[in-house]
Amino acid sequence: MRSTLRICYAFLSAVSLWLVMAPVGPAVADDAPNRILIEYDPPKNPAHQPLYEMIKEHRVLEKLQKIFSPLKLLSDVTIKATGCDGHVNAWYARPTLTICYEYLEEIRRDMPAETTAEGVTPIDGEIGQLFFAVAHEMGHGAFDLFDTPIFGRQEDAADNFATYVMLQLGKSDARRLIGGAAYSYMKYLKQPTVTAPLKDFSDVHGSPQQRFFNLICLAYGADPVLFADVVEKKMLPEHRARGCKYEYGNVVWAFHELMIPHLDQGLAKEVMDKTWLPPENPVQGSGSRALQ
Repeated sequence: MRSTLRICYAFLSAVSLWLVMAPVGPAVADDAPNRILIEYDPPKNPAHQPLYEMIKEHRVLEKLQKIFSPLKLLSDVTIKATGCDGHVNAWYARPTLTICYEYLEEIRRDMPAETTAEGVTPIDGEIGQLFFAVAHEMGHGAFDLFDTPIFGRQEDAADNFATYVMLQLGKSDARRLIGGAAYSYMKYLKQPTVTAPLKDFSDVHGSPQQRFFNLICLAYGADPVLFADVVEKKMLPEHRARGCKYEYGNVVWAFHELMIPHLDQGLAKEVMDKTWLPPENPVQGSGSRALQ
């Protein structure tokens, strides 16, 4: 018995000595705001040089950096504009949110030539689609870095994250951003009947048509007066519109439970109080096609 006790004491003494003498690792960084970095890669394709110069001149990434600065992150996230060897895409993979010049080029090519019947200006069509895409990918980043549980498809949750963020930026900006983002899906809504290959339904993203209706439903649920025309013009069916307030309420609840604890409230108020979009009809020749 005494022999056993001596062995136990010796073991505990050794463990205690090891704990005292073991090297102390670096302290874990506290979460903090202002951890969004930016990077403009010189384009690989000479055809992208004017686009590269334009977004740098208008400080597009700097403005996106400011908008997402309230997120209190444990590590830095870099928003990077770069050439993607012909691929049209934007994505998040820790620690980088990548925006391809090819994707920016497609946005500019597809923006409306003039103000649409729904009131979407060329500038709104361009900025709305870009902001929705970046906010969507930032949603993926937030889910990743905050270990956010997702009950459902993460792509749908990222769309909801992006839509919620847009709706917090003041009524004028929210209306224009939602309209611009919705415009990117309008080309898929021209026919009342849609035929698609079966494999399309296996994609992790919803169909463009579903994403359009989800987007405008949340907007209508958030403010049925500001977005009344989506029902009046029959863009959103009445049977779906009746439940949009409830749908938006679910997103608000999720955001407040899972994201608000990770926001710097002072910086968030600064972002929400600022007008980010340029005038709807900029002076001819000003070239103002970027967030203010």
